[in-house]
Amino acid sequence: MGELLTLESAKQIAAYKAVDEYVKNNSIIGIGSGSTVIYAVHRLVERVKEENLNVICVPTSFQARQLILNNHLKLGDLETYPKLDCAIDGADEVDSDMNLIKGGGGCLLQEKIVASCANQLIIVADYTKNSQKLGEQYKKGIPIEVVPMAYVAILRRIEDNYGGLVKVRMALAKAGPVITDNGNFILDWHFPRDISNWDKINIEISMIPGVVETGLFIKMAKKVYFGMPDGSVKEQF
Repeated sequence: MGELLTLESAKQIAAYKAVDEYVKNNSIIGIGSGSTVIYAVHRLVERVKEENLNVICVPTSFQARQLILNNHLKLGDLETYPKLDCAIDGADEVDSDMNLIKGGGGCLLQEKIVASCANQLIIVADYTKNSQKLGEQYKKGIPIEVVPMAYVAILRRIEDNYGGLVKVRMALAKAGPVITDNGNFILDWHFPRDISNWDKINIEISMIPGVVETGLFIKMAKKVYFGMPDGSVKEQF
């Protein structure tokens, strides 16, 4: 057997395969955030050069926007292009029912908006994001973007109603909480292990006044590409 792939190589093979299979000429593509998407953009640049593709890219974050601009791809936005052919994004965890946790990088609101405008959401990830149940691999909790004035009330309500522990995500290079691209706070909910009714819980938490969006992406992904240690790509749909 050959050498096992590094995580970065696993990310790359998943991202390349997704771009090769889903990006077509004259399409409008949502570009997600995070480390695996960087490889998708690299492959997109290669294909635009080789095949002279006409592709418009709509970003999900400041990071994604810079990635598009730095690679000289065509930048679009949802005002001009409210309907996308597909969105390619990463995930922090994917369970056996294709439920996703996203938002480890703090871009969940714009990621979910862009994903909801796309005909299909395609997820690219390495094998460490592949779980049977949410919380198996990803231990940082479910991100929930909230309006700053309401964060304590929301935090208490989630803990009281569902258990677990909710923490305000703190910034690393600044004093105080992380501020999202939209000026909000992020709570990370370390939920009890026995939860499985994610659809219901996602709706209930979303309805709490002051909750802007959750990092639970339920019934949204059409296909997931996992780069595996042996160099293969596992597809889940």
